[in-house]
Amino acid sequence: MTKLLASPFSSLLAVVFISVISVVRCCSPSDQTALNAFKSSLSEPNLGIFNTWSENTDCCKEWYGISCDPDSGRVTDISLRGESEDAIFQKAGRSSGYMSGSIDPAVCDLTILTSLVLADWKGISGEIPPCITSLASLRVLDLAGNRITGEIPAEIGKLSKLVVLNLAENRMSGEIPPSLTSLTELKHLELTENGISGEIPADFGSLKMLSRALLGRNELTGSLPESISGMKRLADLDLSNNHIEGPIPDWVGNMKVLSLLNLDCNSLSGPIPGSLLSNSGFGVMNLSRNALEGSIPDVFGSTTYFVALDLSHNSLSGRIPDSLTSAKFVGHLDISHNKLCGPIPMGSPFDHLEASSFSDNECLCGGPLMKSC
Repeated sequence: MTKLLASPFSSLLAVVFISVISVVRCCSPSDQTALNAFKSSLSEPNLGIFNTWSENTDCCKEWYGISCDPDSGRVTDISLRGESEDAIFQKAGRSSGYMSGSIDPAVCDLTILTSLVLADWKGISGEIPPCITSLASLRVLDLAGNRITGEIPAEIGKLSKLVVLNLAENRMSGEIPPSLTSLTELKHLELTENGISGEIPADFGSLKMLSRALLGRNELTGSLPESISGMKRLADLDLSNNHIEGPIPDWVGNMKVLSLLNLDCNSLSGPIPGSLLSNSGFGVMNLSRNALEGSIPDVFGSTTYFVALDLSHNSLSGRIPDSLTSAKFVGHLDISHNKLCGPIPMGSPFDHLEASSFSDNECLCGGPLMKSC
């Protein structure tokens, strides 16, 4: 049998191939230096996450929460969530963790970073480094569920590829920076439960790709900007627990995709637009704890479908519309603490509601109330 011998050329190819593979698999030294600086500003005592970030291992392969570009070995993703079912949590017998410290500006040296997730650790504090806005490839910035202070970086609009911005449940202050409305690719904006003040930018509607705007539990003032009416993809709008004032504009009821509207706990006044309650696209609507007045529009019909409709704690008067009985579905209805009067209509949805849904009105009677008409 003839024995095949490797030629010098084929041996050279093998060496080159192995060298290429080793380059692909190795973490960029500059990125590893940046990650080490990032780690040095944080402390995680319970799960041992940073124990996997060893100098003797490849950050692209063995460091928990790190992903790299396979061709360049550059770090593309930091994904560290404090609530997870990952094996590292299960091994520690935990479903959540705790991390303290701050975000080191060295993270900005990861120049092709596309995702920075450092969420739900409860103890990370300090401000967002302004240099974050230099990460031109960043698509996801999720720092929710911490103790981050300071303001949203003024030049946040430079992140032209940003799709998700989640800064909810922190201790941030200041106003929504004007540049934020330049984020034309943004689909998810969540600033819930901070101390953000000032008015919603007049050109907020420039965020044409936005499907979720969750801005509840802040200190926002002013009225609803008319530009929002042009947001054709907006499905969820939460402005609850702020200081929004003025009437609810008619155009809100004409938004075809909007299905969740939370405007509760504000200072809204005037009547409820008929277009708002006749829009069959809404599933959840909460207008409670405002200063709304007038009657409940008698505009319900066979396409009305509310999982929850809360109009409680206002100054609504008149009778409960009979057309509500023709609704396709109303799961939860609360019209308590108003000035409504007259008999509660018979039939669905009233036959499955408790007395608390109608309590503290001027002269309602019948139905679940222990008061005859």
